[in-house]
Amino acid sequence: MSGRQIARGYWAVLALVVAACLATSLTRTVLEAAGGRTTTVTEVVRWLSLFTVGSNVLVLAAATTLALDPVRSGRLWRVLMLDALLAITVTGLVFSVLLSPTVDPTGVTVWTNLVLHYLSPLAMVVGWLVFGPRPRITGGTVAWAMLFPVAWIGWTMWHGAQSRWYPYFFLDARDLGLAIALRNTAFVVLLALAFLLVYWAADRWLPATDGRRREREEAAAES
Repeated sequence: MSGRQIARGYWAVLALVVAACLATSLTRTVLEAAGGRTTTVTEVVRWLSLFTVGSNVLVLAAATTLALDPVRSGRLWRVLMLDALLAITVTGLVFSVLLSPTVDPTGVTVWTNLVLHYLSPLAMVVGWLVFGPRPRITGGTVAWAMLFPVAWIGWTMWHGAQSRWYPYFFLDARDLGLAIALRNTAFVVLLALAFLLVYWAADRWLPATDGRRREREEAAAES
């Protein structure tokens, strides 16, 4: 079995596991909404507003495309891949450090919590380190990739102001006050930028994974 076939299999398994977990989580959300105080639409919007969900959707998209073509490239795809790496890294780190003590999963949520917050981040980063594809990241890729975390924060603060619901306590302007919430927001943006720069540097210095010297030359020219 060739290295490319192994990479296809790896990304395909990751995509299937994450897809199954997201589907399970969404189904549970819809079923619980039926007997709750809010509408199903409200609960689904809240589910979609979770950074965990957004980051795992990005992982699903990136892993699916890599299962089809493990040496994929293209400017838009590079942004997708970098955003998947960034978002899922932040998800794993923030959940492990800040949020894990606040949750006590039971039943099927034990599985979804394990996959979305631990397995997916680890598998995505390890997969990229082992299989790449590299080089792919340019200065332009980094700049465009910042749009996702900034857009998510913008949506979170606007939606929270309208609905009085925030997905995470450290962004809750209602309880913390606007000044503290904005300070925490700025920290999230700086954390995202730091990870983007780390991945950019790693992409430049780690060995190329597909033997395409032209890709490295193009990446250097675009940056």
